[in-house]
Amino acid sequence: MQKKSLIEKLHDLQDSHHQTNHLSKEEVVKLCEQDSTPLSQAYGVATFYTMFSVKPRGRHIIRICENQSCHMADAVQVVDELKKYLGIEFGETSSDGLFTLEHSSCLGMCSIAPCMMIDEHPYGNLTPSKAIEIVQKMKAGV
Repeated sequence: MQKKSLIEKLHDLQDSHHQTNHLSKEEVVKLCEQDSTPLSQAYGVATFYTMFSVKPRGRHIIRICENQSCHMADAVQVVDELKKYLGIEFGETSSDGLFTLEHSSCLGMCSIAPCMMIDEHPYGNLTPSKAIEIVQKMKAGV
């Protein structure tokens, strides 16, 4: 069996915190001690890649694409509506702890711009009302 990479181990660790979607300092230190990995290396990886976070986030991560295709397809209107509905800005978590809003340079879905990804689920051809409807369904557990 092949040994897991540091990135895979960090993903596993973060996934175990599904309520807060983050890497706790204590558990990263423990992982480093078990693997004889320098803490600076683990934190370098955890803070470089946008899929990791060292601070608590919402249960669901909403990533909004900010590339040129999405921008030209009026993603700004979708973003403005999501911010207003959730009552947060980029990098913040909704007061109910359910959603954190993040931006992404590209989600690779230019043909269905504007787009967003919630957790691992992509959504495209968004309008402001369609984006809100998707979030409302997630909030209701649908």
